[in-house]
Amino acid sequence: MKAVALTRYLPINDPASLVDVDLPKPTAAGQDLLVRVEAVSVNPVDTKIRRSRPGVVESSPRVLGWDAAGVVEAVGPEVTLFKPGDEVFYAGSIMRPGTNAEFHLVDQRIVGRKPRSLSFAEAAALPLTALTAGEAFFDRLGIDPHGAHCGRTLLIIGGAGGVGSIAIQLARLAGLTVLATASRTESRAWVEKLGAHHVLDHAKPLRPQLEAAGAKHVDYIANFTDTDGYWDAMVDLIRPQGRIVTIVEPRGPVALGALMGKSASVAWELMFTRSMFGTDDMIEQHRLLDEVAALVDSGRLRTTHAETLGPINAASLRGAHARLETGRTIGKLVLAGW
Repeated sequence: MKAVALTRYLPINDPASLVDVDLPKPTAAGQDLLVRVEAVSVNPVDTKIRRSRPGVVESSPRVLGWDAAGVVEAVGPEVTLFKPGDEVFYAGSIMRPGTNAEFHLVDQRIVGRKPRSLSFAEAAALPLTALTAGEAFFDRLGIDPHGAHCGRTLLIIGGAGGVGSIAIQLARLAGLTVLATASRTESRAWVEKLGAHHVLDHAKPLRPQLEAAGAKHVDYIANFTDTDGYWDAMVDLIRPQGRIVTIVEPRGPVALGALMGKSASVAWELMFTRSMFGTDDMIEQHRLLDEVAALVDSGRLRTTHAETLGPINAASLRGAHARLETGRTIGKLVLAGW
């Protein structure tokens, strides 16, 4: 089967950073689905892993990529949720080969049924970011998705990126007042279109902008871009007994004790945790993706697909990685077809 892989961890401007390869077609076993991949999207984790081990040479090609949409080709003997021919979307396990391949194995418990109203490319933009945002809000911050916390305030740091784009929509559906950060004209317009009540410029001090929006503190903060860079601002802006979630590993120590006076809590969100550790509640990702699909098909949630860059091959993926590494992308970059 066709695939895109690496053997060395190189800068993206090196043509050898991602290469086209031919690999054996895998076989489904246990709870696995064998999916014929139709479209993939690119996330910051792809670029982070691609450059994570300079000087290391892999003994065999390593396939990256986690977001995918496709068709179930075959199922393992323990599969009960899907059958061959089903259209699916998902974000795979970081412990297994990635989705940048014609055929991919994935545990049924982290797979959802593709939204009927979306193309494969549009669907591939959603899984990793929807799972990240959904788990960050509903599992880590304890926000009720059905509106029990209606009217509470949420600050999203990094509103125009892939996670921020879906997070704004999920927060609005939960009835929250959403403040999202963006700096460029086009990114501000994007987050406003997605439903942010207020847009703050993250290149400027946040406190005066928050006060200009009519608030002194916020009930929740979701940091989707830079834990270190906004730590002091988060400590300042979170209300007493408020909750913070971040998806970005800090580059150095952060002053957790600064939150003690407010009895505020901070949680980490990593979408891969459930599949990485095989937790008892892995199937919650299947359920959340099915809920996302239902919201999309009912017109209440929109795909964050921004652009399809080309077919799934090394050249297209190198271009997508390069774009993502600028830090200036809006929404999700997708590749479709072989």
